[in-house]
Amino acid sequence: MMGNTYPSVVLERLLRGARLEILPTASVADQVHGHVEPGRSLSVTASPAKGLEATLQLAEQLAGAYHVIPHLAARMVERAALPDLVARLTEAGITEIFVPGGDAEPTDQTFTSALDLLIELDSLGSPFTGVGITGYPESHPGIDDDVIVQSMWDKRRYATAVVSNMTFDDDRVGQWLERVRRRGVELPVWVGVPGPVDPARLLRMASTIGVGDSMRFLRKQRSVFTRMVMPGFSTTRFAHRMAVLGTADRLGIAGLHLYTFNQVAQTEAWRRTQLSKVAELRDPAAGP
Repeated sequence: MMGNTYPSVVLERLLRGARLEILPTASVADQVHGHVEPGRSLSVTASPAKGLEATLQLAEQLAGAYHVIPHLAARMVERAALPDLVARLTEAGITEIFVPGGDAEPTDQTFTSALDLLIELDSLGSPFTGVGITGYPESHPGIDDDVIVQSMWDKRRYATAVVSNMTFDDDRVGQWLERVRRRGVELPVWVGVPGPVDPARLLRMASTIGVGDSMRFLRKQRSVFTRMVMPGFSTTRFAHRMAVLGTADRLGIAGLHLYTFNQVAQTEAWRRTQLSKVAELRDPAAGP
């Protein structure tokens, strides 16, 4: 059963609280300061080519003005270094992290999985008030769906939210959320969606994230490029569909996680334009 909240009210909430995911490149901090108002939430990715240090430095650089959520990719984090890493982030005022397994190959010194790292953080006294884990509305190319759902179940007690991988199919998101809830995972979900970015600029940006990593990026995002340029997908329409789903409280949609691919100005311009239109979309009975 749907809740009593109108989709337009949910849409405004989703747009106002939308998180922006950025990659740790040399110019992105200036883009953020130029186009994103202080206090917003920013998710900073981790790249095997650039190393975890690039993520940490950017997170520290932005933490004074924004709510920064660095990615601690488990296979990039050395076990012995974790206490110092935690101390460094907390000293910078960072209270939330996102813990994926990551694309790097694990070594004898690193954690082997996200769950492995989450358990160790728990043993350190759960130093972060917010901990995100990965969800996959669309199938992972190398992991069976049942394994993905089981992994989410195993990690749920160490986390405060699920952040979904990038998705284009709103119907599939709804089906996936129903399945997650039936399985008993009750964590709020941030639904990942590509911002309204220029695919040509996206291809050029790939060359800036490291030679080896850019090839990995292109392989992983091949379907992303294809689906972004195909007729039918619209970030705006997707956001509206999430607002409709968001009226069902049981689905637990916390907000939108916008993959900017460092096209920060374009993504923020879209978000502000949509916010300006929300008043026109409100149902008359919803009130001011």
